[in-house]
Amino acid sequence: MSDDFDLLETNSNDKTEKVDVNWGKAIDQMKSKLAQEDDPESRQKILNATLDNVVDMAEKDRTTLLDAIKDLTDYQDEVGIMFEGFSALNAKEQKVIDDAVKRLERAKVELEDAKNKPDTWWNNLWGRKSKIKKAEQELENAQRERDASDNKAKAMFQQRIETADIQTLLNELSFKSQAAIKRLKDREIEIKEVEESLKTAIVEASNNHTKALQKKKEIEDKLEEQYALLKQARQALEEVADKQSTEYSDALAKVTTLEQKVEELEGLKNAYTTLAASKDSFVHKHNLTIKVLTSLRSNLQTHRAKLKSDTDERLKYYDGYVVALKARTDQEFAAILEHLGVKTDEHIGETLAAMHTASAKARQEMMDNIPVHEKVMQGVYGSYAEALGEIRTKDAAIQKNFADRYGIDMKEIFDEYYKADPNAPSDGGSSNPAGDPNPEASDDLLG
Repeated sequence: MSDDFDLLETNSNDKTEKVDVNWGKAIDQMKSKLAQEDDPESRQKILNATLDNVVDMAEKDRTTLLDAIKDLTDYQDEVGIMFEGFSALNAKEQKVIDDAVKRLERAKVELEDAKNKPDTWWNNLWGRKSKIKKAEQELENAQRERDASDNKAKAMFQQRIETADIQTLLNELSFKSQAAIKRLKDREIEIKEVEESLKTAIVEASNNHTKALQKKKEIEDKLEEQYALLKQARQALEEVADKQSTEYSDALAKVTTLEQKVEELEGLKNAYTTLAASKDSFVHKHNLTIKVLTSLRSNLQTHRAKLKSDTDERLKYYDGYVVALKARTDQEFAAILEHLGVKTDEHIGETLAAMHTASAKARQEMMDNIPVHEKVMQGVYGSYAEALGEIRTKDAAIQKNFADRYGIDMKEIFDEYYKADPNAPSDGGSSNPAGDPNPEASDDLLG
């Protein structure tokens, strides 16, 4: 496979065997949760599904996604994956990390600037050492903040996704998939580099193995020569009759020298034998390691190719799912509006019918009340005529009283008044019945 491998052929009819890699306890737990389908009535749910049932099913999808993302986030910590590079942070969460990074970089520059000032009495007089100490403290605080920023952003992220909708969770899962694809690609490159270094190591080990065997052969040839010389020297030593003579001492020294030489050569022989065996062993070890790494890299390529291809397809699949959820909501909204419209039509119809009925009843009541009104008015007019008769009788008495007491005949005045307005009340006559020439004075007396 080429180094720039991006995607395996996916249109082949050959089935690629799925390779399962243990990604740690957290992933195993997540896979176990996802595999727990303990609802045997799922088929019946589909057959009897209503729009309300879909809400519960979608909420279960959201809960499953949320649990999976939580487990993935925990797994990131377990294997040391950088959180901010593996989760879709929003602007507020990313700002926590960016601000911490900027502060740390600024603190490093300020400390470097403070240390770069010459160590002179003048600079020290103007606080060079205190500035260095202050810059070191700021660097320490900035580093502490940077170390904590990931956890702070992670906590904000976890809090945000607790109430996130399905679309947000699906986007997060897609983002993690994209990040995983890059991570797998980087790991493949790393493995390939190690493979190349191991190939070089195999060549070196093989060369050293060959050299060790050559050296061993050379030593063995020298040993054969030294063994022959040692045998001759020992024989010569045995042939010396006078053990106290100089000849014996020389022969003994020669034997000792040859024995030392043989010992050294045997040591070298053993060393080269061991070295050759070791290099041969590492040739096989490196070769086995290359095979294992190649197999792992192939598995990673398989995972990455499938993940990359499936993620591209899954994005479309997720879009369809989200649109379907929105369509379900719109459909429910339309149904609610339709229901409200029907109810409104019913209510308006009832109101209009009530209006017509009430209007007809009011008309009937109005017609029924006409005789009653006439009867009431007859009573009113009768009472009015009766009162008017009483007033006229009293007026006559008043006229007679005035005539008897003052010698004034009021009949003419009252007759003139009644001729002008026969129906006028008794107190509605002339404003100056006594013929007072100054009517305003009479008004003033009324107070």
